[in-house]
Amino acid sequence: MAESSTLPTGFGELEVLAVGMVLLVEALSGLSLNSLTIFSFCKTPELRTPCHLLVLSLALADSGISLNTLVAATSSLLRVSHRRWPYGSDGCQVHGFQGFVTALASICGSAAIAWGRYHHYCTRSQLAWNSAISLVLFVWLSSTFWAAFPLLGWGHYDYEPLGTCCTLDYSKGDRNFTSFLFTMSFFNFAMPLFITITSYRLMEQKLRKSGHLQVNTTLPARTLLLGWGPYAILYLYAVIADVTSISPKLQMVPALIAKMVPTINAINYALGNEMVCRGIWQCLSPQKSEKDRAK
Repeated sequence: MAESSTLPTGFGELEVLAVGMVLLVEALSGLSLNSLTIFSFCKTPELRTPCHLLVLSLALADSGISLNTLVAATSSLLRVSHRRWPYGSDGCQVHGFQGFVTALASICGSAAIAWGRYHHYCTRSQLAWNSAISLVLFVWLSSTFWAAFPLLGWGHYDYEPLGTCCTLDYSKGDRNFTSFLFTMSFFNFAMPLFITITSYRLMEQKLRKSGHLQVNTTLPARTLLLGWGPYAILYLYAVIADVTSISPKLQMVPALIAKMVPTINAINYALGNEMVCRGIWQCLSPQKSEKDRAK
């Protein structure tokens, strides 16, 4: 997919604008909710625990996805008037790399939280700081490691069908793409999904026996499957068939779905946590929180 001075094939001006508006809403909702989460961690001492460090790492990754989405939304709105990706080929590579790093960090970060919760609820012991910091470092270093390969020639970043954002190029479906896809997917999608499902299932069994099932053990795995699964299906189809047989509009659906994940994660891991909600409320009403501390 090359940079073009015309509207992308299969899209009219109104459709480009509509996609841009959807991306803008997804970007702003994800950024606002995850920024509140990050701010609450910085301002609320009670949240500075090893388990909440994993949630903070996920919020940072999801904020990165939302920033990537904001660039895509801006490009979509500019595309109508300028008829081209405004940041050049180097900008496309940077955009693809940043989006891939944060997407992988979000997926693996969800698995890290699942393991952390399993450790907390099933061993009845607090996660150690060394373990939490090691998990966070592993998530980000591993994500950066895999996202760097397309810059070095194993895989390739290119424009998505709309031409307003860049991602892993699946249009060729050659041996280079196939080998990278299967290797990367095993370590960065299949394994995190397995860890997430297994951790919550074991935790559910443990809590059911004790009669204290107070944690949603199905939503995180469903979010991974429904949020990133369409991308996985599209990539798999590109390996076994000619992806150009799928309409450009349909090819954009996985991207739009995946960019909703930061908002869903913020609702699930932050707004769904009573302590984090309390921290967010204290940040939004500092005068009240100061009176409560004085009492």
